[in-house]
Amino acid sequence: MVILLADPFLPDLPERLKQFGTVSEDMADIGKANILIVRSKTKVTKEIIDKAPNLQFIIRGGVGVDTIDVAYAESKKIEVTNTPEASSLAVAELAFALMIAMPNHIVEADTSMKQGKWLKKELERTELHGKVLGLIGIGRIAREVAIRAKAFGMKVIACAKYVQSSDVAEMVNLDTVYQQSDYISLHTPLTDETKGMINSGAIAKMKQGVRIINTCRGQVIIEEDVAKALETGKIAGYAADVFYAEPPENSPLLKAPHTLLTPHIGASTEENLARLGDCIVDRVSKFVSR
Repeated sequence: MVILLADPFLPDLPERLKQFGTVSEDMADIGKANILIVRSKTKVTKEIIDKAPNLQFIIRGGVGVDTIDVAYAESKKIEVTNTPEASSLAVAELAFALMIAMPNHIVEADTSMKQGKWLKKELERTELHGKVLGLIGIGRIAREVAIRAKAFGMKVIACAKYVQSSDVAEMVNLDTVYQQSDYISLHTPLTDETKGMINSGAIAKMKQGVRIINTCRGQVIIEEDVAKALETGKIAGYAADVFYAEPPENSPLLKAPHTLLTPHIGASTEENLARLGDCIVDRVSKFVSR
């Protein structure tokens, strides 16, 4: 059994996996690999799969499998799985940190202080307490965000195509989320239906001065439409850890006002990497013991 670690994990993971077979961290060994383990950097395309005639199992350390050509893999009798339970806390904490930072002008306050400015009157804050948080999606990460929002005294509403009720949010339709939310946090998988869903039409339905947090996938928004709405003030703030292309060298969001952008670090906590290792070892163990 050859196990290929295509992306970086904690240094102890290769040693932990040696009990199941030979472990490589060199993509040149893709042709020998029986198990391929990736995070976000490596995209498992048809071309990659075609180079791996012995491949039986692909594990993505993280939420979602849209970086993998799942249909093609399954047509080759290759099993695909991920580790959504590992990353929930890490991503939820970042989403909530971004939501706190925007109305408190944390970045502007820190930057201006270091420039010798004292913008006490200019940086007027608003509170999260009493505001409405709308969640698009109500999976593991969204649930953790909802729990934190309720602790801050926010009203939490949510929409999800296949979920009728929730113990952490009032379930409503998508238009209600757009119309009532002071903050909208995106937690939907990337599908043909969700790609580009935050566009000029959706933004027109939102409250004036809405703030949006995106820690799911960059492609669920139309970047040009969001940038334009930031210019007009329709959107008061946009915070994102994910982008249409990464790194986002030509994104209009880089020059748009009132943005708070981080370089896809949602899952990059020491604790999450340890949980990822545990999940991966568990999945490999179960696979080889069949």
